[in-house]
Amino acid sequence: MSPVVNTDELQTFLESVFPKIPSKILDIGPGHLTMEQITKPHDIRPGGTISGPTMMALVDTAMYAVILGHIGIIALAVTTNLNINFLRKPEPGVLKAKANLLKLGKQLAVGEVTITCNNDPRPVAHATCTYSIPPHK
Repeated sequence: MSPVVNTDELQTFLESVFPKIPSKILDIGPGHLTMEQITKPHDIRPGGTISGPTMMALVDTAMYAVILGHIGIIALAVTTNLNINFLRKPEPGVLKAKANLLKLGKQLAVGEVTITCNNDPRPVAHATCTYSIPPHK
C-alpha cells in the first residue's frame, strides 16, 4: 500500500484543522509515517518527564496522519481505540513517532506507533490504535 498524499499536503491539512498542532511530519512511505514533536515546558510533568497526554496526542496524530496519507484526506476518520504502554522515562527534547499500518480496510484501520526520544533508539512508548473510516470513494 502506497501513500496517496505527500508530506506537504498532509502537514498543510493537519495545520488547517489543528492550528496549534505541535508536531511535524518527517516522511511518509508505503504503510508508514514518521513524525516529530519538540517538547515545550507545558509538556513536562513533575519529575521532569514528558507527560503521558503529550505522548498520547502524538500517537493519535501520527496514526491519523498515516491513515489519511494512505486513503486520502477524509477528515471524519476517528479513533475507536488507543492502547499505550509507557516503557521508559523520556527526558524533555524531541519525540519521534513511527506509525505503521497493520491493516487498512474499508471501514477500519489498525496500526502501531513507537515513540523514541532525543535520538535514543530505545522506545519510550508503544501504542496500538484502531480507527473507524467513514464511507468514501
